[in-house]
Parts: sequence; structure tokens; C-alpha cells
Amino acid sequence: MRAGHGARAVSALPAIVRHLGRQPYAPVWQAMQRFTDARCADTTDELWVVEHDPVFTLGQAGKPEHVLAPGDIPVVQVDRGGQVTYHGPGQLVVYPLLDLHRLKIGVREYVCRIEQAIIDTLADWNIEAQRREGAPGVYVNDAKIAALGIRVRRGRTFHGLAFNVAMDLEPFQRINPCGYQGLQVVALSDLGGPLSLDRVAIVLLEHLAAQFGLAPAEGPPPALPAE
Repeated sequence: MRAGHGARAVSALPAIVRHLGRQPYAPVWQAMQRFTDARCADTTDELWVVEHDPVFTLGQAGKPEHVLAPGDIPVVQVDRGGQVTYHGPGQLVVYPLLDLHRLKIGVREYVCRIEQAIIDTLADWNIEAQRREGAPGVYVNDAKIAALGIRVRRGRTFHGLAFNVAMDLEPFQRINPCGYQGLQVVALSDLGGPLSLDRVAIVLLEHLAAQFGLAPAEGPPPALPAE
């Protein structure tokens, strides 16, 4: 496994990777909360991989005026940081459920490492990407390709990243993405990258594991509450 830029040489820690497939947003959010509330110092970290049904999510400090014309897509107020974003089919969502105390890193470094994992993933398809100071996420030619929205409770993370792989970007026109009027968005498939979420997930999980010093192993999907 290749170590991404900025990764620290540490003994690999176990992590369980759970593939949820396509799911509505709310049950996965509730399951993340339940996992985070129940975990203890010995709980193994997890990485949840999911594709969501169409939904706009508005962060804790999110301003409703950034939701311009949601139409038939539901808007859900959630407990992550950040403003409004869109999740939908063709977007790869990864929720790192990590113990920052065990990893010995702070929130700022946690965000930087996620961004670097995405940048390294794009580099595997010869796409040059950047981060922006004060605007978390990853950008290609000033268009946002991946958004971050996180929550840390007692040093344990939930929520995570949304990576546009091969999706209809029209719903982003119904909002000010991440609170920025006129912010352009782009998908990996528009840049000559693959259409397969599974293929991109394999590469992204490799880079996330390298950034955080994890030894991932596959596990069954988590139990989700009924909607």
C-alpha cells in the first residue's frame, strides 16, 4: 500500500470497512450517531461506504437561504459542520468513524488527511486537484469534486466525505453548494475518470487507509433503523 503525502509512519490499526450499497440518508445518519454514542476506547474504527438516494443536507450552521429551489428533493437538517450539499446516485460517500485520540491527531489534521486521500485518488487517474484554504473539500480547476462535512463527538468522528464520481449534477444548481453562490461542481466521469463507484471506492479506501495508518478488513453492512 502506498503512503499518501503527509501520512505518518505508524503501526497499522484495524478498521472495518462496511459497504451499505444505495440507501436513504436518514437511517444511515441515525446508525452513525448510534455507533458513535455506543463506542468506547476499545471499539474498532470503521469506514462506511454508501450511495444515497437524492437529498439535500443542511449543516448545523447552515442557512436556509442557500437552498434555492429544492423541488422534489427533500432537505434534511443534520448535525455536521458546513452548509448545504447534495447527495445522490453516482456519488461516492464515505463515513470514517474514527477515534482521533487513538490516532493522535486533531480535527484540522483529520480534515487535511481526508482531502489528501481524495487528491491522491484523483492523481491515480492523472487528474490534478487542490484544496482551498478556508473552504474544506477538493477542487479541480476551481470546480468542487468532493465535499467534506464532519462531526466530532468526544474525539470520535462521524459524517464524512462526498465524492462526485458519475452523477447528474443538476441538483447542485438548486442550492449554493457549501454556501458559495455560483460555485461550480464537477464529477470524475466528466474528467475522463471511471464510471464505477466500486472501482473508485477501492482506490479511495486504499488512500484513506494510508493516510490514517489503518489495516482495513471487510465486514457486513451495519443494521439500519427503519425509516
